Amino acid sequence: MGVAGNNCSEGIFCPSLFDYPSHRDWVALECKLMRKPKVRWLSKPQKHDYPAAHSYLSLIFEPKTARKLVARLKGAEMSIFAAKDIFRASRLSLLGVSNSHVQKCRSQIFRNEALSPLLLCRDRHHGAVIIADGYHRVCAVYTFDEDAMIPCKIV
Repeated sequence: MGVAGNNCSEGIFCPSLFDYPSHRDWVALECKLMRKPKVRWLSKPQKHDYPAAHSYLSLIFEPKTARKLVARLKGAEMSIFAAKDIFRASRLSLLGVSNSHVQKCRSQIFRNEALSPLLLCRDRHHGAVIIADGYHRVCAVYTFDEDAMIPCKIV
């Protein structure tokens, strides 16, 4: 005997009789969730990015050198590089999505908020690029698209 209101003859629960999404609906939902969000960028770095860059660069260089680098960054033209190239040149590890700052940047991307461009310095002595400001932003963008083009200032 079947379950009340259920047309299955074996008396088992038949989920197909209830209001479940079709396979096509599930595929559409999955595609929507997996779609890469478009990352929006501000036209130039925000004012508070420069003191953050100075703070970081002061850990690597003498204060006078850090000040000069930040002054050069302020006057530098905007450039654009692929996220994967920035990572390779920086020799840094990718922070995972469990990092709170990366999560914050990912949330901004999902909310369609524009991110601030990166501030980069070439370290010719070590043959690397220093991400003076924007490490968490580039990590967040990379989680969506390693080929994403990222605006930055570089000196």
